[in-house]
Amino acid sequence: MFSPPDLFSLTDFEHNGIFDGLKYAWEALPRIEDYIKSVIRPGIHGEIMSNVTLLGDVFIGEGTVVEPGAFINGPTIIGKNCQVRQNAYIRGSVLVGDGCVVGHSTEVKNALFMNASNAPHFNYVGDSILGAGANLGAGTKLSNFKITVDKTIKIKVGDEVFDTGLIKFGAILGDGVQTGCNAVLNPGTLVGRRSQIYANSLVRGYIPPNTIVKLRQSFDLSNLT
Repeated sequence: MFSPPDLFSLTDFEHNGIFDGLKYAWEALPRIEDYIKSVIRPGIHGEIMSNVTLLGDVFIGEGTVVEPGAFINGPTIIGKNCQVRQNAYIRGSVLVGDGCVVGHSTEVKNALFMNASNAPHFNYVGDSILGAGANLGAGTKLSNFKITVDKTIKIKVGDEVFDTGLIKFGAILGDGVQTGCNAVLNPGTLVGRRSQIYANSLVRGYIPPNTIVKLRQSFDLSNLT
């Protein structure tokens, strides 16, 4: 249910070694920085436009375009044919696969984007994993820190509780997951493959594969005259 193969198709992902030997997908989160440091060969092979800030060890793949105003802190790997759009803020320990989008005013830290995953507009992606083809609607936030006294993030499925042992853990989205505009995923949310989170939804816990999560609300309509 929570193993990397349950959530992701790993065959075509160049950096699938980050999941080697893991029972649960979230165990990859504390590995991201060390993994990047072990494999990175800093270099710029794509297009860096004006007014871009690069700090530390950064790799930019062929065909990738980094637009003006972007800030990228290392260690960070960004694969081939990606878009890092205007004013994106990549804070470090970020591993981005091929064909991905890190969008306008999107902030990312300690995160993994698998191939063709997108955080294209005003997103926050902290301590999270986006599966292949996952897409965040504009304004989607993956919250990564609890404000309660008990800071350790736990996931409850039925009567079973999984203690991740993590203080910082945003969300893990399986392959093909879609979120609508302004959805908020609370710390420790796991979403199975191909599920859809509709706009403005507030989500926590485990969402099984092929599930639609809808926010239902009613409206009062009154006549102005």
